[in-house]
Amino acid sequence: MAIWNLGSINADLVYTVPHIPAPGETLSSTNRATYMGGKGANMSVAIARAGSRVNHIGALGPDGGWAVQRLLEYGVDTRHIAQVETATGHAIIMVDAHGENAILLHAGSNGEIPQATLQTALAEAQTGDWFVTQNETNLQRTGVSLAKKMGLKVAYAAAPFSADRVQAVLEYLDFLILNEVEAAQLTEATGKTPEELGIRDVVVTLGSDGADWFGPDGKQHFPAIPVTPIDTTGAGDTFTGYLLAGLDQGMPMAQAINLATKAGALMVTRQGTADVIPDLSEVRAFNG
Repeated sequence: MAIWNLGSINADLVYTVPHIPAPGETLSSTNRATYMGGKGANMSVAIARAGSRVNHIGALGPDGGWAVQRLLEYGVDTRHIAQVETATGHAIIMVDAHGENAILLHAGSNGEIPQATLQTALAEAQTGDWFVTQNETNLQRTGVSLAKKMGLKVAYAAAPFSADRVQAVLEYLDFLILNEVEAAQLTEATGKTPEELGIRDVVVTLGSDGADWFGPDGKQHFPAIPVTPIDTTGAGDTFTGYLLAGLDQGMPMAQAINLATKAGALMVTRQGTADVIPDLSEVRAFNG
């Protein structure tokens, strides 16, 4: 089968800082590096490195050819990445000594994906494929509704979080993944807990406390693997990509979550985003 990912692609400018600056504070960085990122690109790379076929649906500006080449090198199908006039999206990321981060996003071309590009891509999809999107592009509702009509399984990663945008796609979802803060915000907005949303599978990530799966048989907790974090950027995207790849390959949800947990734990021991996502052999060999 295959996974179709309507997702963002960014240039990530990563600054190492002594601490996350407070409002009004001027702070000098101790290092700067540039990586490929964006929640969508991170997930596509994770899916490919986990051994599944992934087709990325997105847009880049005239300055984005490097990202297409990078994605190709990582095994991502890039035929449905459009070039638009708007400059490629980017993120400014600050990472402190404890691996925590603060991120400023500029959507750029990620908000200009042509609907024709989405439609052309999904015309190649087959019943039973997965469709996934996040909240960093346009066309989310259009994408999930079209995918559902075509018989695809639909997944949504609810970040960056917007209660309105999540509620707009809930009726189409087979799988929802969000973090603990986002889950609380969604419960406040809807009056429903994760198990009451009417979605077959909901996964709530808990950072160093692991993850909870709300499925047909109720809630199941999965502990995290203890590691010393260097950079938490992209760890959630790596977790999501590996989880979806596991499901695409026919794994039961619990097995896919365990695989994703290992991938996410390994990812936080590395600095960077899409370029440093571990491959399947590394994940399988990793014992924490």
